Amino acid sequence: MNTRTFSISELASEFDVTTRSIRFYEDQQLLFPTRRGQTRIYSAQDRVRLKLILRGKRLGFSLAETRELFALWDETPTGSMKQLQLLMAKIEEKKQALEQQLNDIAMLQLELDSAESRCREAMDDLTETTKTEKSV
Repeated sequence: MNTRTFSISELASEFDVTTRSIRFYEDQQLLFPTRRGQTRIYSAQDRVRLKLILRGKRLGFSLAETRELFALWDETPTGSMKQLQLLMAKIEEKKQALEQQLNDIAMLQLELDSAESRCREAMDDLTETTKTEKSV
């Protein structure tokens, strides 16, 4: 059992986040430090949870989704089929959302290319018109 503890500034430094962010995750009931007077004492489990919160954030998980996964984790700390199935479902949702975003980006790129082409043609037409008017 890992009994090492961490201060808020140690975690902030290790994960390159602000102490305010860590306090926010605590307010959201994702982290549960003990207190010694005014000092927050974070456990190894809090450290792991912070790491998972930040990883989930990078993967596009909302705090509500992270909280839901943590609730299952807290229910069965050794893991369960229920946890894995929920995580797989969330991963699939994220992948589908990313696929849609990629399609949207590709469509937007085509629209921008088309608009750029029309602008260039209009500029060429104006240049030709200006040359013709000057030669007359």
